[in-house]
Amino acid sequence: MAETFRAILISRDDDKKQSVDVVELTPDDLMDGDVDVKVAATTVNYKDGLAITGKSPVVRRWPMIPGVDLAGTVVRSDNARWKPGDEVVLNGWGVGETHYGAYAGLSRLKGEWLVALPERFSARDAMAIGTAGYTAMLSVLALEAAGLSPKDGPAVVTGASGGVGSFAIALLAKRGWEVLAVTGRTAEADYLKALGASEIVDRAELSDPGKPLSKERWIAGIDAVGSHTLANVLAATRYGGAVAACGLAQGMELPSSVAPFILRGVSLLGIDSVMASLERREAAWRRLSEDLDQSVLDQIATDIGFDDLIGAARDIIDGKIRGRIVAKMTG
Repeated sequence: MAETFRAILISRDDDKKQSVDVVELTPDDLMDGDVDVKVAATTVNYKDGLAITGKSPVVRRWPMIPGVDLAGTVVRSDNARWKPGDEVVLNGWGVGETHYGAYAGLSRLKGEWLVALPERFSARDAMAIGTAGYTAMLSVLALEAAGLSPKDGPAVVTGASGGVGSFAIALLAKRGWEVLAVTGRTAEADYLKALGASEIVDRAELSDPGKPLSKERWIAGIDAVGSHTLANVLAATRYGGAVAACGLAQGMELPSSVAPFILRGVSLLGIDSVMASLERREAAWRRLSEDLDQSVLDQIATDIGFDDLIGAARDIIDGKIRGRIVAKMTG
């Protein structure tokens, strides 16, 4: 009899009513791929919350195992890059959306989607980082590639209490940036300052419709919120500055104007973590292994078990999650 493992499966009926169940699967139930990975740890991203709650049409194939991030050990490989025993990490590539994802004891994947787990990180550490930390690092690298550095002025981080925001603060502060942290949860000020924030900004200052241009406040920004917040961040960016846009917690629209771009030479840098090249992924994970202190990971991450994943996915949509959630898999 084939070995079985537990998985979370999202299904919907003929009326498109969604259901979420914990099921027992075998390797024969998995989708195509040339590498099988025994999942050691996964995490809960905003996108995972959207998938499980059905609040947004994230899932594009039914049924679906959610989970866009995983870390684990290769147990079978027909790909020349990998062999059994290799420790790997995966972020994105449509996993958990169009291809069975991480919320399972075993995942069958394409070898080109995988990155070698940096030696200094455990599977738990890698999932404390996850897409959130990896996206934050891509954003920092984009700001650096735009020629910006701490000597040019402060940086602003929106959605600061969330996963991307928490890592963005820590990574920028590590490189010497003065960081302004924008959050609706000002009670988290001590947490954000412990990560490296110099100043806490109430999100109410930025979340409503604003002017095309406002007082110049920062030279760089990492925005995980979108909508009016991103528009106001751009309006307050100093001449020659840049903002990395990587999220849509407030909404997908951008009610802005061309004023920041043509009057202040501001750049808007799009950050895509899902389909980023292997070269960019490896560069991001390399810098994460250099720049992230273990104490930061321990501050940001909260550990749960497989049985807590569905509840945590609902909590992240309700804004109840601070930092990162790591789920250690038990099968």
